[in-house]
Amino acid sequence: MYVDTLTLGILRTNCYLISNDGACVIIDPGAEASRIDAHLKTHGLHPQAILLTHGHFDHTGAMWPLYERYQLPIYISSLDLDPLVNPTPRRLLPPPGTQFISDGQEIIAAGLRFQVIACPGHTPGSVSYLCEDMLFTGDTLFHQNCGRCDHAYSSAKDLLASLDRLRRLPGDYRLFPGHLKSSTLDWERQNNPFLQPGIQLTEPEEDEDEWDSIIKI
Repeated sequence: MYVDTLTLGILRTNCYLISNDGACVIIDPGAEASRIDAHLKTHGLHPQAILLTHGHFDHTGAMWPLYERYQLPIYISSLDLDPLVNPTPRRLLPPPGTQFISDGQEIIAAGLRFQVIACPGHTPGSVSYLCEDMLFTGDTLFHQNCGRCDHAYSSAKDLLASLDRLRRLPGDYRLFPGHLKSSTLDWERQNNPFLQPGIQLTEPEEDEDEWDSIIKI
């Protein structure tokens, strides 16, 4: 099993290709479908599924081109179909046959088993995926940071609960976030200020243009 990381689009979203004997799963194809396709061809990879950590355009932008080319099953939480999450013209329209996932569900693709961990907060339908020693956290948990929760549809309370849930996972995992560099869960437990017990996230004041404590992603 091998993980390739492609950093894509203007927001530099991490797209992960997890391969197993030539078959692979794509997590968060955010942009640049032609680049993803070229990588698949160059490395002889055969995509089996697309897993989405949440519905933001910078994580789903290449979904439709890849679906049309490969007819891949798509997995996402139905909660992120709310038009508030992606207003027009970036409204998320899931392809036919999209599988709507729920907490604790197991997805088997490319001979790999992915466990869905609901992580609401950044968006209502944000999830992480656990596969063997790998944890894909989308925009919930980053290296030394966490996702923003100042959108109208976000929840600081839910994000804190989701971060605490990830912190309490037994054992260590290689951590693959939606942005920034990879890490390990143990390192983040020790060093990430947003994984420390008692941390509080304060909602921004109405006249605030920036919320410096939360990364702007």
